[in-house]
Amino acid sequence: KNTVEVFDPILLLDSFDSENPEEYTAGFPLHPHRGIETISWIVKGNMVHRDSLGNEDGISDGEVQWMTAGSGIMHEEKLPASERMLGVQLWLNMPGKDKMSSPEYHSIKKDEIKAIPLEGGVLRLISGAYKEHKGFRGKYLPLDYYDISLQPGAKCAIEMDRNKSVMVFLLLGAAKIAGEIVAEKTAVKLSDGDSVDLEALDERAEILFVSSDKLEEPVSWGGPIVMNTREELQQAFDELNDGTFLKEQVDY
Repeated sequence: KNTVEVFDPILLLDSFDSENPEEYTAGFPLHPHRGIETISWIVKGNMVHRDSLGNEDGISDGEVQWMTAGSGIMHEEKLPASERMLGVQLWLNMPGKDKMSSPEYHSIKKDEIKAIPLEGGVLRLISGAYKEHKGFRGKYLPLDYYDISLQPGAKCAIEMDRNKSVMVFLLLGAAKIAGEIVAEKTAVKLSDGDSVDLEALDERAEILFVSSDKLEEPVSWGGPIVMNTREELQQAFDELNDGTFLKEQVDY
């Protein structure tokens, strides 16, 4: 299996961690997306978003941008200088039947993200559900997305659903995941189970836990556009070329 099949429905996990503004302040100039949702979790730093729906919005430490590209969106992301730029962008695939849905943009602000105490740490509920707690819910694929901070030596067990596709990403620090040491900035796909044991080593660990439904659909991926067939992908690029890509927009 290739990595797209293994991590299905997570297409991409892009982490950024820099204390040098020259590395990131160019940001991401205006570019298109179709057929996916992009979820940006900013642990530290700032991100300013502008898009073809007329949204202009900024997020900062501990906040999220959730963009549903659907039938098509153009957006730009600016990354103003800060002491440290630390975060992750996930690309979540959309079911074929939903890929041409209306594009949308939401931000999830700090006060909307529950911080749930764990023994020796805290779980931030970015989206979905954790036990009886509920967070932001996307319209398409369900996504249980947690940021788990553990003090040195702390342990916790996170419940999993055997039918879901589950991965973890070590954002800061190394940790033991299901008994195996995993290095910082490493993603691991978990095999089926009812729970996973997380254990920080001799430094604080920050671990992202991501769980969703396997799509098990064909993936035709070209740059910022992810469809099911080559024909759909080609059509998207043809529409970009002839100016008919955006199905919904405001003048801006």
